Amino acid sequence: MAQHHLPSQNASLLLASHSIGNTATLICCNWLAADEHWQDSVNLAKLAKNYKFNAINAQFVPASALNANDPEQQLLLATIAQLQQYLQGTRCDFDLPLDATLGTPFQQKVWQALLDIKHGETISYATLAQRVDSPKGFRAVAQANSNNPISIIIPCHRVISSDGKLGGYTGGVDKKEYLLALEGVQCKL
Repeated sequence: MAQHHLPSQNASLLLASHSIGNTATLICCNWLAADEHWQDSVNLAKLAKNYKFNAINAQFVPASALNANDPEQQLLLATIAQLQQYLQGTRCDFDLPLDATLGTPFQQKVWQALLDIKHGETISYATLAQRVDSPKGFRAVAQANSNNPISIIIPCHRVISSDGKLGGYTGGVDKKEYLLALEGVQCKL
């Protein structure tokens, strides 16, 4: 796990990778509050159970100390580089191996549908519910968004209310507004 600071108000991201087979995959990219400890931000027991590792062996490595020779840490470095490119406006899509099997089948379907929303576009929760064959399930879709384990990269920030307002965001509405503005999207507050 590593922490990467963002230029937005006291924001940082907690990143986690894990090898599945012989492939390092990104399993977590969550917002971390300025006063929040990484162990409070992520449910290690849930991750350990899903990915079959010993939570006691999970280690936090500051971004500045990541080792490019370690495949999982190399992935975290690639993630940080792609996030920096995104924040600088030179990257619209991410090219990273992701694993989002931590969610239910419905959540995974929602997260997969989020990947189809293009940079600079938004859709409503109702539209997303229709796209996942649950036309009346906009609340369930919103709940799936709030459980997105790979925030920004799986772009749940691109889903807004039907009236054009931002709606909620697990990282905070200020982060959602920041990300959408970065993509050139203006929303009602």
